[in-house]
Amino acid sequence: MADRNRLAGKIAIISGAARGMGVSHARAMVEEGARVVSFDINDGEGSDLTRELGASSFAFLQADVTSAADWDRVVAHCRNQFGTPNVLVNNAGISPLHSLADVTEDEYQRVIDINQVGTFLGMRAVVPSLREHGGSIVNIASTAAYVGFEDLFPYIASKWAVRGMTRAAALELAADNIRVNTVCPGDTDTPMIRAFADTPTGALPPAEELPMKRWARPEEISAAVVFLASDESSYMSGTDIVVDGGFTAQ
Repeated sequence: MADRNRLAGKIAIISGAARGMGVSHARAMVEEGARVVSFDINDGEGSDLTRELGASSFAFLQADVTSAADWDRVVAHCRNQFGTPNVLVNNAGISPLHSLADVTEDEYQRVIDINQVGTFLGMRAVVPSLREHGGSIVNIASTAAYVGFEDLFPYIASKWAVRGMTRAAALELAADNIRVNTVCPGDTDTPMIRAFADTPTGALPPAEELPMKRWARPEEISAAVVFLASDESSYMSGTDIVVDGGFTAQ
């Protein structure tokens, strides 16, 4: 990635950053000059990433995205270590396979709690800090916030909600110079997707149905996150960037 310091002076919080796209977002933002506090309920690659990126630019915490108290703790840690946060990336999410007919109430609620309520709690927790100097909120949704898929009923419900919350928050916070946008990734090579494939080698499933005939790399999603976190997108709010290789154009 080009070293252009596009995020110099930015202080970011990233949720769900123990592996996959969260790790990619954290790495990309630090490389572009941001200081980042990331967290996840599991340690994952957090310790390795701290050693890689350095404590002067990066911190990893274990915290639960569904806990308002944990969100407050993360924001306080960010303010104490790096200063007032001015970027939030709501990346945490799960996508278990559940159909409408078979999903239990508890299974449905778990997806909603992490994907939708966690996003709400994150936005609410950072708003007082962002109101001090303005800033950017980037909510990670999905192409499942545009189209339907079989056996992903609660996931799709949660991601459509994230798009709606993004628009509502963008209108409410515009006067405070706080921008709120959504990144909607398509099929991306992450541990979660490889787990879906359930192949003996952990290989990706075929991409022949995708217009570009390949899966996205996490770094390609992170490029959109960096753009929305940067001042290059200073007049963008309440909208989506779809990074899906043309899938939703079909």
